[in-house]
Amino acid sequence: MSDRSGKFAGSDPFEIARSWLAEAEESELNDPNAIALSTVDADGMPNARMVLLKDIEADAFVFYTNYNSVKAAEIEAAGKAAFVMHWKSLRRQIRVRGHVEREEGPQADAYYASRSLKSRLGAWASDQSAPLASRASLMAKVAKITAEKGANPPRPPFWGGFRIRPVEIEFWADGAFRLHDRFRWVKTPENAGWQVERLNP
Repeated sequence: MSDRSGKFAGSDPFEIARSWLAEAEESELNDPNAIALSTVDADGMPNARMVLLKDIEADAFVFYTNYNSVKAAEIEAAGKAAFVMHWKSLRRQIRVRGHVEREEGPQADAYYASRSLKSRLGAWASDQSAPLASRASLMAKVAKITAEKGANPPRPPFWGGFRIRPVEIEFWADGAFRLHDRFRWVKTPENAGWQVERLNP
């Protein structure tokens, strides 16, 4: 039995994550939903970058990107990814590892439609992660796409979401004298639930 209480209390790690994110939205200056997403390439070389988490579902975490990007290619090849959310204002972080699947249905359409028009047009114009001759060439492409797609562009077929279904979630909070509190939730076999254990700092 772990001695979880206070901010660590609860029987659902996704509820705890939503609660921590809600607190961060009140205290973090910029992008409280930013995550450092990690993937690996075909040679096992790790890669990391910041993206914005857009939803914490009942059993998964969802973010959106260009499916032609390096991150997407690495996710598709491995079928797995990891991320960390860190809030300096709360002195807390959440680490997640899991299996990944695409979200390219009505949910992706709805999120894309909720974005600003310039962001929607930018998604069409950017060959994400590919070499770019100049910023001027990018802006010229944005202008061309604007003329072609108009004021209500559909979601690009190469743009959508990824859903990370965790096998492991760790909640970490700063402690005095670097005696931090850490609790790791591990998915049990046959999807029977979660096992929780306290870790050393």
